[in-house]
Amino acid sequence: MPEDRSDVLIIGGGIAGIATALELLDGNKSVLLVDRDRESAFGGLARESFGGMFFVDSPEQRRQGIRDSADLALRDWTSFAEFGAKDRWPRAWAEAYVERCTADVYRWVRGFGVSFLPVVNWVERGEFRPGNSVPRFHVAWGTGKGLAEALIAALRGHRNAGRLTSRFGCRVERLLTRGGRIEGAAGVNEESGAPFELRAEQVVVAAGGINGDLDRVRQNWHRDWGRPPAELLNGSHRFADGRLHDAVVAAGGVTTHLDRMWNYAAGVHHPKPRKPNHGLSLVPPRSALWLNWRGERIGPQPLVSGFDTRRLVTDICAQERQYSWQLMNMKIALKELAVSGAEHNPSIREKNRPGFLRDILFGNRWLVNEMVSNCEDFVTAATLPELVGKMNALQGDQAVQLETVADAVAQYDATIARGPSLMNDEQLRRIAALRQYRGDRIRLCKFQPIMDAKALPLIAVREFIISRKSLGGIMTDLQSRVLDGAGRPIEGLYAVGEAAGFGGGGVHGLRALEGTFLGGCVLSGRIAAASIDGRTLGG
Repeated sequence: MPEDRSDVLIIGGGIAGIATALELLDGNKSVLLVDRDRESAFGGLARESFGGMFFVDSPEQRRQGIRDSADLALRDWTSFAEFGAKDRWPRAWAEAYVERCTADVYRWVRGFGVSFLPVVNWVERGEFRPGNSVPRFHVAWGTGKGLAEALIAALRGHRNAGRLTSRFGCRVERLLTRGGRIEGAAGVNEESGAPFELRAEQVVVAAGGINGDLDRVRQNWHRDWGRPPAELLNGSHRFADGRLHDAVVAAGGVTTHLDRMWNYAAGVHHPKPRKPNHGLSLVPPRSALWLNWRGERIGPQPLVSGFDTRRLVTDICAQERQYSWQLMNMKIALKELAVSGAEHNPSIREKNRPGFLRDILFGNRWLVNEMVSNCEDFVTAATLPELVGKMNALQGDQAVQLETVADAVAQYDATIARGPSLMNDEQLRRIAALRQYRGDRIRLCKFQPIMDAKALPLIAVREFIISRKSLGGIMTDLQSRVLDGAGRPIEGLYAVGEAAGFGGGGVHGLRALEGTFLGGCVLSGRIAAASIDGRTLGG
């Protein structure tokens, strides 16, 4: 078989592309998988992810006594999504995901040796509208890196591995058509610029979203967020630039909901950047005070993570300057500070149980030291006046007012001092509620005041909005076939994973329940492969 011709061409070597390839090899198809990155980055952004996956009525949930169901999950999903009347395919994909995620994603990845931490995390609980009624965020033991490596090993060790050709450094720029159907793709070598053409009976677009191109992110900025921030960090893949979205549109396909994105509020500059505007997404400490650019506590509803990530972004973008500060002390940082992703969670990534237990029991001291020493957005001091001086020095003006910060800290600490029965503060009520669940309690301080002599030094973190994931994308039906403007499938063309908005051009609607990104990549990829093979998934 010539290297440039196959039964199926897959454009993109992330989890969605890998899942598609594995399923196609099961069906004895010949597969050409091309990716723009180098081979050492095979697995895409998933390699850098924390590895959280959303499942319904999983064995881990059952062992914890968590009663879940597809009906409950769909109610939560549609509440958060706020689907519109025209969102036929996103809604259909949401229904499919909650019904099938445990059978067709959980059991499938478990079959490749992927396991999950025993305690299920509870995120996106909802704030002004219901979110996750129960914990559903399952963290892969080994993080997303372990998940990617397990699937890549299965791909390379597959009984039909000889029917797979992988080519890296290939930048696909357009789709090839003949007689009204897609028959391949063309592009150039990323380094040499040499052109290529690849032909196949079917083409699957698995090239990710648009959020790695900050100009495109700004062009599609959601109206709820006002104007785009002056400084926006990049936490997406460097090649997630929407190039294949444009190619699909040029071939007659439709993109939808590109203004719907899953960005985060607590981004900081990467200490060792590997791309322009490279950012890290912090897991914001719940016991820290979240302040605006002046040092005022953002409100009237205090910002607390774990309830509605989108609302955090909305409130910060509504400020005159669209960045924020989190103020805490060393005790809070050791207990609660975390960075999302595989890179800064080495104990989980390397499956180091003693190290993981050490971090849980004694705090992530190595991580705090790393960030304080090397991240430009962290400042520390023994006193509040010194800290505010460093905050202003970092920003290059006198915007942060000492009196304002001191008042916010004094009021918060005084409320804690009154005792649990008199804590009339929404952030403290949230902390009390969070501590009822053991998955949160082990990483959450018990009503920790800021100005505590035993908990110093003080730490302030300047945080920016960080671009992460595209919730919208290429419109597809429930067979992952790309649809044209009239809603008809384009012959020979499929889209999966983030490129397809994780299914249907926007399965999440306005908000995500978290953990549904990796799962959506697997499910949409497997469905595409089964459709190409002319069978039902699992059949």
